[in-house]
Amino acid sequence: MKIIILGAGQVGGTLAENLASEANDITIVDTDISRLRELQDRLDIRTVEGKASHPSILEQAGARDADMLIAVTNSDEVNMIACQIAQSLYNTPTKIARVREHDYLLKDKAIFTDKSIPIDVLISPEELVTKHIRRLIEHPGALQVLDFADGIAQLVAVKAYYGGPLVGREISYLRSHMPSIDTRVAAIFRKDRPIIPKGDTVIEADDEVFFIAAKKDIRAVMSELRRLDRPYKRIIIAGGGNIGARLAQNIEDKYQVKIIERDIRRCNNLAKTLDKTIVLQGSASDKELLLEENIEDTDVFCALTNDDEANIMASMLAKRLGARTVMTLINNPAYVDLVQGGVIDIAISPQQTTIGSLLTHVRRGDVAAVHSLRRGAAEAIEAVAHGDKRSSKVVGKTIEEIDLPAGTTIGAIVRKDEVLIAHDDIIVENDDHVILFLVDKRKISEVERLFQVGLGFF
Repeated sequence: MKIIILGAGQVGGTLAENLASEANDITIVDTDISRLRELQDRLDIRTVEGKASHPSILEQAGARDADMLIAVTNSDEVNMIACQIAQSLYNTPTKIARVREHDYLLKDKAIFTDKSIPIDVLISPEELVTKHIRRLIEHPGALQVLDFADGIAQLVAVKAYYGGPLVGREISYLRSHMPSIDTRVAAIFRKDRPIIPKGDTVIEADDEVFFIAAKKDIRAVMSELRRLDRPYKRIIIAGGGNIGARLAQNIEDKYQVKIIERDIRRCNNLAKTLDKTIVLQGSASDKELLLEENIEDTDVFCALTNDDEANIMASMLAKRLGARTVMTLINNPAYVDLVQGGVIDIAISPQQTTIGSLLTHVRRGDVAAVHSLRRGAAEAIEAVAHGDKRSSKVVGKTIEEIDLPAGTTIGAIVRKDEVLIAHDDIIVENDDHVILFLVDKRKISEVERLFQVGLGFF
């Protein structure tokens, strides 16, 4: 596939890295020549220096015969204009744009149409990150919570703790211990090394365990791997920017929410737009302020400012003062692995959250969802099976008969509104949503070919 990526920042660069390794023809456009050189030295891609919305630059990048244009520059306006030009001059088949400004998103159905600004797929990082954090708040103790088939099934990552009923036992014990609940352990990471689970695999303390189940059964399965955390009630959000404000708006009806923001004008705006959230003017690194607001009784402290260092320091202080769980927004990927699992419970990477959403629209075959796992080390895919025994490599076969690439497991199948946990004798049917887990991302093209119908792609 010939893909043009506009913007060589963290998202554009990470996306290029993902796609270049999968035999795509990638061209990346940016005004920063040193950043382009760095990417070209590492990856097998073309680079073009210039303004991403200029027709001459798009022409130089190969827009005339590109299959897809992905606009992820730091400017919403550049992204939108680039998509408009790609449609008007080159009739580019698929146009994806990152748009951050809430004002545009409020009117998205009127603005982003074929007759106005022709964007096929709209990506809002702030919205994606807000949903990600909200799911973590709804599932105390989870490291990652991912929705499949519109939330009917969920994949959850938890750290197995000493004393958990399943710790020290074989995975097969889970089925006999919980006969009324069907679940599957999709993968285990032990000291950062992936383990493909089998029935006789023994779960050890500190293992990062990914399991899949129907949404209604998630909490019961979590209780087998760790002491079940009591539900969260009190939330403090540090930073009243787009993500902080959206999160407060999303959760203030269910939780007791306080938001700390430095800028007095922003505080006044937040006080007007939020109904139940308490807005505090000050610094989230102010020890006296945190103590005044009973940080020791806080269930979740979310540091969501635009400054990584400020987020990390505020989170460390909040944890030391007694906050039960701290979640920290970190833009620099190099920091994520350094801080997660220490004082900071969960490090949230906007890039990885956004990349998963982008990859959903790039994968070949009918792919309904892609989620990047463990900071990009692994991937979960929801692929839709089409065809029959003659035209498909999966339809009409039992799961045992499907020739899966090494390091790939099928976790579950969603058939209409029913979640079928993957057992060897289940037969895949047309229109089934098949949820796969890959610990080796180099096998993605092989998985895509499995869901290819006949000679063409959907």
